[in-house]
This record gives sequence, structure tokens and C-alpha cells, in this order.
Amino acid sequence: MGIAVAPVPDQLDYDTIYQERYMGLVTENREAFVQGSPITHASGLSDPLLLIHGTADDNVHYASSARLINRLIAENKQFQMMAYPGRTHSVSEGEGTRYHLRTMMTNFILQHLK
Repeated sequence: MGIAVAPVPDQLDYDTIYQERYMGLVTENREAFVQGSPITHASGLSDPLLLIHGTADDNVHYASSARLINRLIAENKQFQMMAYPGRTHSVSEGEGTRYHLRTMMTNFILQHLK
């Protein structure tokens, strides 16, 4: 079971300044960036997955999750998805958002622990 909130589905799509200190330059270590990307391994998904992303995320753009979603669909992988309209990377803006998010994650965990 897994829950991914504002994930980085493709390391090549993300702001490399956060990654280069650990992985080196993309130009010198591209394969490691590719292999470290969940989108590369979408076909191997076998456990329940809840994917959560704010559509106004300016850190990890929602479009990255959309590409992962399309890959999972193409691979016929079942998963759950919750998009929070207008929420940023923290998925915390708006009345009731934090409670809704925590309740959804708790329910997902309880459902799949059985």
C-alpha cells in the first residue's frame, strides 16, 4: 500500500537543483534519474496506491502526476486519485482541506490494512 502526496513521478521533470547534490548532473547520470522515477516503474505497481496532488502546485507541477496517471491507465493499473483544485504543494489551502486530506488518507490505510 502506498500514498503519494504531491509526488515527483519523473525525476527528469523536477527542478534538478534539489537532486543534483545527491545524484550529480542529469547529463552525467541520466539513467539514475530515469531509474529513480516512479513513472519508469508504473508497470510494476501491484499494491493499492492513493495519488494526491494539488492542481496549483508550483513545486511539482500537476502535469507530472497527470503523466503518471496516464501511464498507470495505459498499464491497466488500478489506483485511486484525488486532485485538489487550486491547492499548492502543501495541499492545505481552503476551508476543510487538511481535515479532508487526513481523513481520506486514514480511510485508505484502514481499508487496505484489512
